[in-house]
Amino acid sequence: MRSSKRFLAGLTLAALLFSVVGDAFAADVKANKKRGQVYFRMVCTACHVDLTGAAIPPAGRTMAEWRAYLDADKHDASGKTNPSARYYISHAYRESIKDHNKAAKKFLKLPDEQLYADIYLFAVNGAKDSDTPATCN
Repeated sequence: MRSSKRFLAGLTLAALLFSVVGDAFAADVKANKKRGQVYFRMVCTACHVDLTGAAIPPAGRTMAEWRAYLDADKHDASGKTNPSARYYISHAYRESIKDHNKAAKKFLKLPDEQLYADIYLFAVNGAKDSDTPATCN
């Protein structure tokens, strides 16, 4: 009986420590909406335009649609481009376009997770059903 109480106490302590470490990591990646906006507008909209040639803005999707898209990490199922949305935020991609894209060059040293958090915040907060729908003008 005593060993099971110790086990449960140890398990509770481990869960608490895991929670604290997880919260500390999440606090390290504080999203910057402005940086996400700059990257989205200068990198994402360089390729994503509608039939009229206008850039596709965050306001083109709902908050739920942006969350689902970014969480699923599925950019292109056709096989014509990289299938991962995160690839277009990655250091490798930024490195490959830095010579002709100012945002990629400016944010080259930024960790992938930081830039992902920035874009996530901008896209979701700029969705058509948000309080501040964002265009690409």
